[in-house]
Amino acid sequence: MIPISAVSYLNTKPFLLGLQHSSISREISVSLDTPAQTAQKLLSGEAQVGLVPVAVIPQLPHRRLITRYCIGAVGAVQTVCLYSRVPLNQIRRIWLDYQSRTSVQLVQLLCQHYWHINPQFLPATIGFESLIASDTAALVIGDRAISLNAEYEYVYDLGEAWHQWTQLPFVFAAWVATAPLPDYFEIALNAAFADGLRRTDEVVAQYKDQYPPHFDLHAYFTRYISYDFDAAKQQGLEHFWALMR
Repeated sequence: MIPISAVSYLNTKPFLLGLQHSSISREISVSLDTPAQTAQKLLSGEAQVGLVPVAVIPQLPHRRLITRYCIGAVGAVQTVCLYSRVPLNQIRRIWLDYQSRTSVQLVQLLCQHYWHINPQFLPATIGFESLIASDTAALVIGDRAISLNAEYEYVYDLGEAWHQWTQLPFVFAAWVATAPLPDYFEIALNAAFADGLRRTDEVVAQYKDQYPPHFDLHAYFTRYISYDFDAAKQQGLEHFWALMR
């Protein structure tokens, strides 16, 4: 069995459906984790393949980017946002979501280089979303962000801000292997992910009742999340890594 760690968020569901129906379904064991947990599992060797937050990839031993797919965005992404009661120039503190280092790095870069604000960054724990008040904002990622988008007057989408700043797509997570794989395996993964993305309507039908009525799941999968890991996303990823350094 090849252990795979995949992010448990909505945006990963097409990949998971593809794996479920793939030719290698009996050769893999898939765990569903937060981005931070996925990163830790690859660092520890508990997983050999993972959909990994890109900020962690340079730290992984023997890392190799695999497949033609990722979790990316060309503009707004909807589920990685800064939520605030006040405009950017009045924000004094930002709670940082504990589930992904990539988004934390991204919001810090945007504050310094694009928004030109200098808030205090606060490490968050479970339940921090309730602490958004006055001049204290919060970075919230993943499915928890979906219910917040209609609650705050000031919502700053990090995918959109990155694109406005750099004119590049952003890659939030990419598929990485940290151990040698059989020759056929990456071909099978590509086929599985392509099949899952063709089944987007099945994913929408399966999960639509779990999300607020105002949230358009089909648009999320087809207009906001951009799954192809193409040359532009590679460029965006390398630019992000350079800024991190």
